Amino acid sequence: MLLNLTYSNWGLPTAVAYTGAIGIVVFLMYWKHRSDNATKPVSLSYHFSRKCNKECAFCFHTEKTSYVASEDDMKKGLRLLSEAGMRKINFAGGEPFLYPSRLAMLCRFCKEELGLESVSIITNGTKVTEKWMEKHGRWVDVMGVSCDSFDEETNIVIGRGTGENVTQLFRIRDWCRQRGIKFKLNTVVCIHNWQEDMVDTIRELDPFRWKVFQVLYVEGENDVEDEDTRVNRRKQDAKKLLISDEQFQVFCNKHQHLKCFIPEPNSIMASSYLILDEFLCFLDKGSGVEKQSQSILKVGVQRALSEVRWDQEAFKQRGGMYEWTKDVMGDGAEMEGGCGSRDKLDW
Repeated sequence: MLLNLTYSNWGLPTAVAYTGAIGIVVFLMYWKHRSDNATKPVSLSYHFSRKCNKECAFCFHTEKTSYVASEDDMKKGLRLLSEAGMRKINFAGGEPFLYPSRLAMLCRFCKEELGLESVSIITNGTKVTEKWMEKHGRWVDVMGVSCDSFDEETNIVIGRGTGENVTQLFRIRDWCRQRGIKFKLNTVVCIHNWQEDMVDTIRELDPFRWKVFQVLYVEGENDVEDEDTRVNRRKQDAKKLLISDEQFQVFCNKHQHLKCFIPEPNSIMASSYLILDEFLCFLDKGSGVEKQSQSILKVGVQRALSEVRWDQEAFKQRGGMYEWTKDVMGDGAEMEGGCGSRDKLDW
């Protein structure tokens, strides 16, 4: 009734304007509520290519396609993710350093134009060069290198053998420290390395984080039969590399006293990672057959996120949020790690 009296005193144009203003306020309140409740892709891994120069027997992101999105589509997708709340991105593959120029462009775009808190890379290390680090390292906060063994025979069996894995690890560690980039190691524990003692070399390498994963079996990725792997070496059969929870715990017990040590059993790892594939679709590598969302370029970030399961509690439980921005370096200073030499970080 009050509105009726008010409208009668204002006249039609004023009443229409007033009603419109109320509508705008209601819409803004609804939009704010919706935004506050939207899932924010705080940290994700973008596997922009599946191409790799190694044939790791347990690989859970195999070379099923050769597709690489255009630079424009990559930037468009990354901008959408940033607007949706992304703060950290990890570039992975495949092997991202098989595309050094594209990788450099992505790192620079995310730091300089999107202003992300952290840009990280996960690599097998074989294609990393000091020249690339010198030219583009300014755009990188974290460099993660995959290393599953310090025994060359074990690396050959797994599919990572090069003859100088350990030497290259120390090179990359030094290049990172000289530029304030946080140096990280990733290790997959499988039937070939679960009894290995890596303590001494890990201490010497002194990464700020050492992620240790229980080998993961993903239907649709590394679940092919032996005869298929013989025909196509890019297909993988991880079943023969699986270990029990007890075997994984044996490895963990041997290394858990190291401050950088971060174990990730299957129970935590499976759905705790937000993964974007080469088509800019989210992947769900949790229980059952791998699921793929529609592309964020087609349906937007929130719709695509709703089509997969991202376990945010498991993300927090595994330490998904941490000090992920590079250290500011003074002249002549070198960054140290967090595993064997200092007490700076408390995980």
